[in-house]
Amino acid sequence: MFGDMLGDLQKKQDELKAKLSTVEIKESLNDGAITVTANAAREIINIELDDSKIDMTDKAEVEDLVLIAVNNALKKAAEKEAAMSQNLISDMLPPGMANMFGS
Repeated sequence: MFGDMLGDLQKKQDELKAKLSTVEIKESLNDGAITVTANAAREIINIELDDSKIDMTDKAEVEDLVLIAVNNALKKAAEKEAAMSQNLISDMLPPGMANMFGS
């Protein structure tokens, strides 16, 4: 019985991980000067710089903006991951117990 439950849990975790990698989060700064795309598995997928909207010769500013955008994207990805994980846990609990953990 418990072996089946643990196997099912592992399968659900694997499915969640695969699903997280398909959910994209975009974070844009300075009217699209920098756009960072991450997935809900907290991986950076892409970084776009629009040199018509940012002074590319100001290395410190570019680095700061990229850092802020990456951190914002990863924060949003972590929030999405937590929400999706909470849904997985709620779906696995018996009826009436889904609110046990404060959701």
